[in-house]
Amino acid sequence: MGTLRFNLLLLAMVTTTLPAKADEYSVVATENIEWGLLNPLRGDASPRAADLWGDRTKDVATGMLVKFNSGFSSPPHIHNITYRGVVIEGLMHNDDPAAEKMWLPPGSFWTQPAGESHVTAADGLNNLIYLEIDSGPYLVLPEEKEFDNGERPINLDQRNLVWLDTQDVKWLEKGNVQIAYLWGKPYLENGSFVKLPAGFKGSIENDIGLKAVLVRGKATHQWNNEKNRTALSPSSFFSSIGKGKHNIDVESEVVLYINSNGRYAVK
Repeated sequence: MGTLRFNLLLLAMVTTTLPAKADEYSVVATENIEWGLLNPLRGDASPRAADLWGDRTKDVATGMLVKFNSGFSSPPHIHNITYRGVVIEGLMHNDDPAAEKMWLPPGSFWTQPAGESHVTAADGLNNLIYLEIDSGPYLVLPEEKEFDNGERPINLDQRNLVWLDTQDVKWLEKGNVQIAYLWGKPYLENGSFVKLPAGFKGSIENDIGLKAVLVRGKATHQWNNEKNRTALSPSSFFSSIGKGKHNIDVESEVVLYINSNGRYAVK
């Protein structure tokens, strides 16, 4: 019996010290993002884009970054699929072709239904968004192919977000942490902003997996007990596909956009 206990203890020690598998999690620092053209047919007039996860050219869910030059304004067009957008830098407008400009600042959120004619414009010196689709490929099509899929757009200025704290949400276990829900249901697939105060040292955890993009602030990331630490700045990305801890040390107040397959905890 003593030998059995020893073997079980040894097995537990080996199991807990095994390195994480390469596909368990990923971290992409801002300086390591690889950029291409969002619409290659437009050449230099096209915004630049970078897939953070998925593949925008295939029929899969995808999250990507898109850069727009100052003064950019698209012609009226539609998309074949609905997308969600988060402003990271600059000022963005996305609405019907005849609508007055409503510039969304960093930390704002919008949705664009498939088939609806719209224009996208940028007014900051530098303009950067995170764009997310549940299926692909992501296509830009002429206005003449407009159709109504039954959805309606959302334009949510960051000043109109409703923030909840630890008194409202029981899985926010750290003081001064706040969350603003954007879409979906907390216990199922959902998207939200999470605000972490300067000096925060804690973790974001769930059992199913999540994807996160840093919208504002600076922090460092560490997966579970690994030694590697990655500096995070706006547009950085981290994700996991199973149970684990994203340890976060916050330098200046951070806002994260999190796409989660279920409820997650901030501890």
